[in-house]
Amino acid sequence: MLLNSLMILDAVISLALIAVVVLQSGKSAGLSGSIAGGAETIFGGKKKGLDVLLAKATMILGVLFGVVTLALVKLTQ
Repeated sequence: MLLNSLMILDAVISLALIAVVVLQSGKSAGLSGSIAGGAETIFGGKKKGLDVLLAKATMILGVLFGVVTLALVKLTQ
């Protein structure tokens, strides 16, 4: 029962982690991205509130995924 619950929790956390990573705004790539990125740092560009929230959610979900996965491994041995 506990093992099945942890497996379901692990699957839900992994799907949430994928969704949070996909929702994050991408970094600009290429030459235009390096020019725009440099201009943002010179003029004090800041992350948007949603980007900060998604970054924190990514870290929290990543840690939770690691802990639950390690617990699953420990229980199956």
